[in-house]
Amino acid sequence: MTARERTRRALPAALMILGVSQLALGLWMAISPGSFYDALGPFGDRNDHYLADVATFCLALGAVALVAARRPAWRLPVLAFAAIQYTLHAVNHLVDIGEGDPAWIGPFDFVTLALTAAGLAWLAEVARR
Repeated sequence: MTARERTRRALPAALMILGVSQLALGLWMAISPGSFYDALGPFGDRNDHYLADVATFCLALGAVALVAARRPAWRLPVLAFAAIQYTLHAVNHLVDIGEGDPAWIGPFDFVTLALTAAGLAWLAEVARR
């Protein structure tokens, strides 16, 4: 089996990981916005309404990623969408990189978001082939 075939076979698992992680993130934001803000979102003033808005996005992405794990025709669109969203999210964190408190959170968030975006873009390319 070639590396490409192994990667293609791993797509359902990668989508399950994406789906479960997005659902967990969305639930965390919805259920405990204060602890989410303290742990991952200390950029500017806390706004529970906007955190709940973002939670709905994460929950939706998690749901469609889980569907895409079982439906091959959904894989490319879901992965492409997720890659674009994570890229835009990383750019947003780059713009505000010095605004986090503590100071290390800005660069850390940017790097982790950018690496996730790159991984999702790579998976989208694998799904495209």
